[in-house]
Amino acid sequence: MPSIDIQLLEGVFSAEEKKQIIQNVTEAFGQVAGQTIKQGTSVRIHEIKSGSWGYAGNILTTEIALEMREKG
Repeated sequence: MPSIDIQLLEGVFSAEEKKQIIQNVTEAFGQVAGQTIKQGTSVRIHEIKSGSWGYAGNILTTEIALEMREKG
């Protein structure tokens, strides 16, 4: 069945927030794909070590991501 992988920087989201992400992504997918497929949907969160992620040539750290969250 469907497998959804989410990559996040470590230390940016709490265990409760990751639980909510998994539940909400599963629910949203089920609304489109149907309840039968929803029941077989797997969602995994992969946490990437701070400084091991980059975009546009810039290194992303946990501290930068936390600042981004504060800004909303």
